[in-house]
Amino acid sequence: MDEQTRIEVEAAAFRDLLAHLDKRSDVQNIDLMNLAGFCRNCLAKWYRSEAERRGVTMDYEQARERVYGMPYAQWKARYQQEASAEQKARFQETSADHADTRGGH
Repeated sequence: MDEQTRIEVEAAAFRDLLAHLDKRSDVQNIDLMNLAGFCRNCLAKWYRSEAERRGVTMDYEQARERVYGMPYAQWKARYQQEASAEQKARFQETSADHADTRGGH
């Protein structure tokens, strides 16, 4: 696969991931973190980091709006539920396996 095709394939896969997450607004970020070690906020941090590496100024809220498909506050009010004590405990237990969102590869 040539470099341009690889970039296009990866970009399309990212768009598909965002579309899937849009359909699964029932899946809470804490569930994603507990099971996979990353969540929508992690994606936004990676997105912002990569944009800035390429000279595009973007704040975290702009990146989150891209990932959530709406302003984060709106998504949170519409879909986010209070995490249970069990979810919070699991989050702490799995913290060593959570994604590095500082950017870079």
